[in-house]
Amino acid sequence: MSTIAKVSRFVGGTFSLWVILFACLGFFWPEVFTPLKGYISIFLGVVMFGMGLTLSSADFREVFRRPLEVLIGVVGHYIIMPLLAYVLAIVLNLPPEIAVGVILVGCCPSGTSSNVMALLAKGDVALGVSIASVSTLIAPLATPALISLLAGRWMPIDGGALIKDILTVVILPIILGVVVKSLFRKQAEASVQALPLVSTLAIVIIVAIVVGGSKAKIIESGLLIFAVVILHNGLGYLLGYLFAKLFRMNSSKRKAILFETGMQNSGLGAALASAHFSPIAAVPSAIFSVWHNISGSLLATWFARRAEKEALKANQAE
Repeated sequence: MSTIAKVSRFVGGTFSLWVILFACLGFFWPEVFTPLKGYISIFLGVVMFGMGLTLSSADFREVFRRPLEVLIGVVGHYIIMPLLAYVLAIVLNLPPEIAVGVILVGCCPSGTSSNVMALLAKGDVALGVSIASVSTLIAPLATPALISLLAGRWMPIDGGALIKDILTVVILPIILGVVVKSLFRKQAEASVQALPLVSTLAIVIIVAIVVGGSKAKIIESGLLIFAVVILHNGLGYLLGYLFAKLFRMNSSKRKAILFETGMQNSGLGAALASAHFSPIAAVPSAIFSVWHNISGSLLATWFARRAEKEALKANQAE
């Protein structure tokens, strides 16, 4: 088990590289991954089941200890990223399928690796975990409602079907994970060591499937989508930070809200787009999955180094 744990930690720590690798594999050898399209929801369900195994009462303690701060983070997430996506789609005059794909990923809950980035950046991890947990649990209502409201301009949206899919591939696996953890605590705690490996494998396969299935469209519109994703993600970080600053939060809390705002559960976006829209609508989610882990890692490293420099100056001043 120690070997698996070491491999799992290594894979989890190099997540961005694996996402890039599998995106390239999906692009150059699509025939390997496209037959797996029907299993995207299952792969995402595996990731969510793992999340359920790691949830504890401590993750929700912050909700009751400082509900206003958690509420600010959740509201900021579900206001900033969806509206940013909508504005970018209009300003850049995106084609309907791409516009819906960008809005779709913007309406998803917080990303699965946002807490890791907050930790690396020396942010308020407890606050970040609570925001991510709450944003995920309310996703069956928030995500379909926002998609229907914002993406309906480009094509008809079946909100009921979206609710059903989110309940099936997100909430149900999380509940199962929580139940399994409560019934088999020792086994669950042991298996958690392998979760980074399993979750990474599931997410990178989803990325490879989406990229492989949309190769032709990526060649045609890939630069446009990539530019929109970079803008969406970067502006999300900036506005998330400023939103927290508006409420006079300290630097640690701002960093947590920044990552919870700018990083999305792009696996869910890809799954919903593949099930309900055209293949190209899933591409923004796939590219977002690659990019936000790269940008998040770079930003977290910058924050960490900045914090170290500030601490060193403070020690020298003393």
